[in-house]
Amino acid sequence: MAEKLKIIALGGLNEVGKNLTVYEYMDDIIVVDCGLGFPDDDMYGIDIVIPDFTYLEENSSRVRGIILTHGHEDHIGALPYLLRVISAPVYATPLTAGLTDAKLAEHNLSETTDLEVKKPGDVIKLGCFNVELIHINHSIPDAVSLAIRTPIGVVIHTSDFKIDTTPISGDMINLVRFGDLGNRGVLALLADSTNIEREGYSASEQRISERLEELFIGCTQRIIVTSFASNVHRISKVLELADKYGRRVAVTGRSMENVLRVSTELGCITIPDGLLMDVSNIKDLPPEKIVIITTGSQGEAMSALYRMAFAEHRQVDIMPGDRVILSASAVPGNENAISRVIDELFRRGAEVIYDKVSELHASGHAYQEELKMMMVLTKPKFFVPIHGEQRHLSMHGKLASQMGILPKNIVIADIGQVIELSGRSIGKNGTVHSGKILVDGIGVGDVGSVVLRDRKHLAQDGMVVAIVNVSSEDGSLVTPPDILTRGFVYVKESEELLNELKDIVMETYDLYHNKNTNNLAILKNSIKAELSSYLNKKTKRNPMILPVVTEI
Repeated sequence: MAEKLKIIALGGLNEVGKNLTVYEYMDDIIVVDCGLGFPDDDMYGIDIVIPDFTYLEENSSRVRGIILTHGHEDHIGALPYLLRVISAPVYATPLTAGLTDAKLAEHNLSETTDLEVKKPGDVIKLGCFNVELIHINHSIPDAVSLAIRTPIGVVIHTSDFKIDTTPISGDMINLVRFGDLGNRGVLALLADSTNIEREGYSASEQRISERLEELFIGCTQRIIVTSFASNVHRISKVLELADKYGRRVAVTGRSMENVLRVSTELGCITIPDGLLMDVSNIKDLPPEKIVIITTGSQGEAMSALYRMAFAEHRQVDIMPGDRVILSASAVPGNENAISRVIDELFRRGAEVIYDKVSELHASGHAYQEELKMMMVLTKPKFFVPIHGEQRHLSMHGKLASQMGILPKNIVIADIGQVIELSGRSIGKNGTVHSGKILVDGIGVGDVGSVVLRDRKHLAQDGMVVAIVNVSSEDGSLVTPPDILTRGFVYVKESEELLNELKDIVMETYDLYHNKNTNNLAILKNSIKAELSSYLNKKTKRNPMILPVVTEI
């Protein structure tokens, strides 16, 4: 019986971000992308979310290589964490490799990682797999799809893509190559589902460039532009327009500075001499001679634009009349944060131009007609939608069925599920260890569901601490009980309630002491139960109760 190809997503299904796909045939494994995700609102204190690498760690000796399709964080951001537990060569196109190397250097992994630079058209041999890189359009240069030749057929992994017939730099997507592969026979297509809800075709980056220029023409105000730091095309256009209209450019925000440095070193961006200036010197020029490029398009609390809006930036103060251009769309979940920043900018007298009032962003993800075109060109026997939440995957599967792919040949999976393919069939067969690992500061995976539940509890209802000091000799009270609160009530306005809580602690202690027990754990549990019950009845709140009983 012939072996089957296994495809396992450890991220990127039923979620946005955290993309990681495993291809496995007998003793060979390859990994496509290794991205991070961003925390949900109820993940208090969590910085980023990464895939659970347990399956790859358990099979590390079989991992032949890691291929990165482009340089966005949701495709490369978790790589340093994976390379802590496995050792494998990494392959990427020039800009992706440059951004990856900078990230690895932050984790002191640059010198120990075998990072090989490849270009579209190259074929990488990894065990029984031959992986061809195909040029595509996306919102970052050097993005590629993959044609993975396996012993049972060719699988195309599109990653994030769009069809842009008028890109502002580089060539349009290599549709000829996709068509050629389709004519030769494609076993399966795994395609980006992010924009399946949008009909028609995605906007060309050229349209956004034209709109940006309209905002520069005749402008006598200071211009502040924010976009995704990785949108090299957009940054390059802003630099070009600043030079064309006699302005100098200051850049602020760490990620923006890093991307600009790497892009310039690799020739993706050309900066005329004298165009850039230090942000600390902007006060030396009149407003009509300045452009500021900044991070903060998603309303991130520590970003440069956020700090400008809330008067926390050291070098830049928002002035009445500033023209602030938000050239990015909201990532799902960030709408409220972005709205807060926009409102604050308006409050400070700025002219804010954003996506709801002007077309200022072109998505890097294909719309329905482009997704149909990919299916028509590749003519796959089997179809697996990737990169999206459940509604995206389901809608993409329905679209594939409308395009003539048999429903039995369409698989909608979840992370950790094993998809098995033969030349004749496709189906799900079991699961592997998968999930989310939470990164909090330098801690990786040490914040679990219990800690998150406690943080949520504290954030919603606060904390009440009951302090009881007892004698180590006879168990008598050394001092009267004390009550401390954090995030629950303001002490000066709630003295009566706090005195009632002290009385309850005293009554609970008396009952405990009269039973002549020496088990302080029983006393702690009793205090916790009595205070919790009383506060719920009295205030309809459920703060975290923390009894502290100390023997003196």
